[in-house]
Amino acid sequence: MKKLFFAAVVLSLVLVLGAGAIAKTQWIGNSVWPPNNHHSIGLNEFAAKVLERTKGELEIKVNVGGALGFKGPELLRVVRDGLVQISDMLCSGVAGDEPIFNITTLPFLVRGFKEARLLNEIAKPYYEKAVETKWNQKIIYTAPWPAAGLWTKKPIKGVADMKGLKTRTYDKNGALVVKATGGTPYPLPFSEVYSALATGLIDSVITSTPTAVDAKFWEVLKYFARIDITQAVDMVNVNLKAFNALSPEVQKVLVETGKEMENYMWEWVEKLDMEMEKKCNDNGIESLPISNEFLDELAKITRDIRKEWIEKEAPPEAKEIYTKFLEKVGRKD
Repeated sequence: MKKLFFAAVVLSLVLVLGAGAIAKTQWIGNSVWPPNNHHSIGLNEFAAKVLERTKGELEIKVNVGGALGFKGPELLRVVRDGLVQISDMLCSGVAGDEPIFNITTLPFLVRGFKEARLLNEIAKPYYEKAVETKWNQKIIYTAPWPAAGLWTKKPIKGVADMKGLKTRTYDKNGALVVKATGGTPYPLPFSEVYSALATGLIDSVITSTPTAVDAKFWEVLKYFARIDITQAVDMVNVNLKAFNALSPEVQKVLVETGKEMENYMWEWVEKLDMEMEKKCNDNGIESLPISNEFLDELAKITRDIRKEWIEKEAPPEAKEIYTKFLEKVGRKD
């Protein structure tokens, strides 16, 4: 009798545990950005919608702030190898593995959110093909960063005013832009920027509005020039093998929720950018008027940066994107 009772208990546990395992698939999600960053917020929102719409069949446990230890430049490989099933990643951050993504941060290629979104729409089919054929993954949605502008102690109304600036930069393209306009780039870690501004080591910074708010630039700087040096984009990718293992119904939820999330993120980040600029203005930062002549001059001065990449480094697909984009906006380079 005891043996029969024990066997019945074991069988019940097996059935319960087995049913639970079948009823729910758990994925590991990853973001290297802090919890309050808009990309981390977006990925958590996406996961919540997927859980609700699949009625619990797919749960994505999102880890933010780089908690899993993965670095930005390795995330294509991380998703490809199934170390996580889904991850947010900076497109230009993984360009070392897939060069096509460098096009997202070519300096002065796009002017404003409308053009940034247009470039993304033109480029996305090429991105999708690259990650599916080479990297065993699928793009679920893309989301932008606000454009990087110039924050200064003196008013900047033209290229001549940029000469002699000591500017903190965060990437190669930014440094090349500063040099091209007669300034000196300082590749400082962000943790040192405030003190460097306060002591006069630097007198200007290339960054976006949310970062300016985080750093309280109004305490050490006076002006903001929205010159849209670059506008970066993130993508949220899933491991293709993990995606194909899902039921068609759950796959459909992922794809449709991704489309919805992409529209939401592009609209939200544009509003967020304006809100953060207003907060800077309310605290004393003056936003400078930027003329088309100023932007045209910047584009002309930095043409060699874009030309060198397109002619010497860009894959053929990136050249196609570049040509199509310029045709759409009616500009030549």
